[in-house]
Amino acid sequence: MQVILTHENADFDAIASLLGAHKLYPAAQAVLPRRVNRNVQAFLALYRAELPFISPQELPRGRHIRKAILVDTQGLTSVRGMGPEMQEVLVIDHHAPPEVTPPGWAFRGDLLGATTTLLVETLSARLIPISPIEATLMLAGIYEDTGSLTYASTTARDLRAAGWLLDHGASLDIANQFLHHPLTSEQHLLYEALLAHVETLQIGGHSIVLTWAQAPPNLDEEISTLAHKLRDLLEPSALFVLVGLDNSTQMVARSTTDDINVDDVAQYFGGRGHSRAAAALLRDQSAIKVMQELRDALPQFIRPRHRVQDLMSFSVRTVSSQDLIQDVRQRMLHTGHEGFPVVDGDGAVMGLVTRNAVDRAMQHNWGNQAVNRIMDAGQVQVDPEDSIERVRTLMIEKGWGQIPVVKEGRLMGVVTRTDLIRLPPTENEARRQETAQRMDRAFPAPLLALIRHIGERAAVRDEQLYFVGGIVRDLLLEETIFDVDLVVEGDAVALCRSLIDSLGGEIRAHNRFGTAKWLLDAGVWRHIAPNLPEKQLQHLPEFIDFVTARTEFYSSPTALPTVAWSSIKQDLHRRDFTINTLAIRLSPEHWGQLLDFYGGQADLEAGTIRVLHSLSFVEDPTRILRAARFEARLDFHLDPRSESLIAEALPLLDRVTGGRIRHEMELLFNEARPEAALERLQALKVLQQIDPALASDARVHGIFTRLRQTLDRRFWKLDEEALVRLHWALFLYEVSTAARERIAARLMMPRRLTDALLQLDELRALLQALPTLDRPGDIVARLETLPSPLLAAGWLLAEDEDVKGKLYRYWTAWRHVQPLLTGSDLKDLGLAPGPLFRQILDTARIARLNGEIETREEELALAHSLAAEVAASDTETE
Repeated sequence: MQVILTHENADFDAIASLLGAHKLYPAAQAVLPRRVNRNVQAFLALYRAELPFISPQELPRGRHIRKAILVDTQGLTSVRGMGPEMQEVLVIDHHAPPEVTPPGWAFRGDLLGATTTLLVETLSARLIPISPIEATLMLAGIYEDTGSLTYASTTARDLRAAGWLLDHGASLDIANQFLHHPLTSEQHLLYEALLAHVETLQIGGHSIVLTWAQAPPNLDEEISTLAHKLRDLLEPSALFVLVGLDNSTQMVARSTTDDINVDDVAQYFGGRGHSRAAAALLRDQSAIKVMQELRDALPQFIRPRHRVQDLMSFSVRTVSSQDLIQDVRQRMLHTGHEGFPVVDGDGAVMGLVTRNAVDRAMQHNWGNQAVNRIMDAGQVQVDPEDSIERVRTLMIEKGWGQIPVVKEGRLMGVVTRTDLIRLPPTENEARRQETAQRMDRAFPAPLLALIRHIGERAAVRDEQLYFVGGIVRDLLLEETIFDVDLVVEGDAVALCRSLIDSLGGEIRAHNRFGTAKWLLDAGVWRHIAPNLPEKQLQHLPEFIDFVTARTEFYSSPTALPTVAWSSIKQDLHRRDFTINTLAIRLSPEHWGQLLDFYGGQADLEAGTIRVLHSLSFVEDPTRILRAARFEARLDFHLDPRSESLIAEALPLLDRVTGGRIRHEMELLFNEARPEAALERLQALKVLQQIDPALASDARVHGIFTRLRQTLDRRFWKLDEEALVRLHWALFLYEVSTAARERIAARLMMPRRLTDALLQLDELRALLQALPTLDRPGDIVARLETLPSPLLAAGWLLAEDEDVKGKLYRYWTAWRHVQPLLTGSDLKDLGLAPGPLFRQILDTARIARLNGEIETREEELALAHSLAAEVAASDTETE
């Protein structure tokens, strides 16, 4: 015999899970627990006849249970028929699996808002029919455990399951009727007493609510309903309700975060449950006594909201105890660090050397002394799991501005005062889940699975993986994401190679720059998603870029930066604007956690483009052009301080190489509204700074708008490079020839682009002449010297519809017309190969275009005539 069981004091999720499991395992008996919550009991009183449940007393005698299916619980409840014959237990739960699974036990689950969701997903996938009442019960299960889809633990999968149930007849009216069941008079009195004794503790950054009350004699009502109401009202990280029952105390515990496992607390007091909900009955103890014991015990069960590993820099620079002070000073100047951990030959931390100590030593000409002469000696360190409070205490006691992070004798990273200052005050699980849900919506499931795999592999290597910059910005703005770039706090190239060893694909690596491109073939995707349909492969990326986290320092204004490997924080600090400094952690433990050290999210929400520091445009003036590009793309605005910094840095554009400026301009041309960015550059006087002839006016605005709205790039056969030439041609069309030559030289334009710009005078003359040209042959002779970008430009620039028509007919028909004769035919006429061949064939083509000849015979006659004329001319010359 097989049975399906759940926990005592069952709520709607437990009973709905009983139903869902029975639909999947119809041979198993769905056994109700001995006690269910009052609202569930009321529902069953009306609808039990339509549901497949039996009571424990209805289990047949004399039959042995060989398999038990546990739903919404990981604890086995004893029922009739259970004995040594039972060899198999399947646990279906929406909480984390147990660390140790007994022999014969199997776990199936995921971290969701409700266990019912897991079962509904399978019912949906198997197309198993359900009745409206069954759908309503399962909807109530999801709604109760997710707070009507509002709790932080709610996932997108819970919403989809609820939607499927509504599609299959679930009644929201009936579900709400029982989910919001009124309290009895006894419950109401107890609820008021619990409210009066509420006590809030702050432990590890969490708000923990404790409360107690003495129940009236012979209370026969569940306490869990009151716990739910208190949790919804007070919104703590964890709630502990203690109710005195005669000579015993009932504890009901609820948690809303993975940092607090209430099952551990309940087991400490002799109870059990799971990580988010648990209970214990303490006999012969008063509620007040248990309350005091609970206060004392709680700190050991609560992980800090912010631990060292949440804000530490994983990539840490160290110096050897024998390094020279002057060398350490140079490293501080290059990196901007205020100090370094000092390690011995085995890598063990010996102390800390600070910027102040180095500066004082240099004043005394101690540059050639070993750094151990001036370091703050001592093994002051923290573990990655330590609380932020411990870090603060050490900094105050020892006076160190940064504390090394050591795990099992190995230096893992460092925590600085800056880390503590920038620690977000209210970073919580709900925000992480929201970001994770955004990723679920933005990326195809196979791609997200691959990224998770990469994050897991990085974690095994003690490395951290991140989305950084533009991909995070576009994710939060819900913009389309085209490319996937991953930043590795560690060794990106080595990580990429390890992935290829296990999953396949190819690598294009640049060890010097710490970058790698992983070329993804079908075999890689088959490893990740074995059942992936062939058609979906076409919509998955062909590669993923890996970049090692790095920092940059500039030897002089406008110079290209010198690059060195660094932590993620330093990698973010080198970026152009705050909106591009956001990062998302992709390690399994912190999946979806948003890092925001520089206020990027606030600027995203405000629509503000802001530089990180006052020298940003001095170090790289091309950021000025980038600012205008982002303003136009995102419809954002520069903050006043950043805009004033642009005015101060404008002259430095003269020192930037032309190729870098041209690259930024061409990125601007690729935007959806390049004219908006050009107008902004005009207002900021950037165009004039690049060259006095550059300007964005009404003409430029109009022609770029027309390009965007009317041009079919495929019709004109414009690839990316040709499209760039088209934009430059339209932008510089009214500029003089001398100015175009000057601009081409200043911006180091390639020959093909320069040649196109120098043909603009020819294009202008042609557009003026086309109204007077009627014969196709004459038009072809004038147009065929122009490349397709200039022909497309001519079509956009032409105001006369007749001119547009001639350009259209040239492109679609006339340019394809060729003579019927070939070089072989001319040889057969006895003509010797040479310039005469081209003259005859060109003349025949023009004549055919103009309708003067139509047949092969007419072309032969024309060839004879031209050959005779040339021969006669040669004779006269002789």
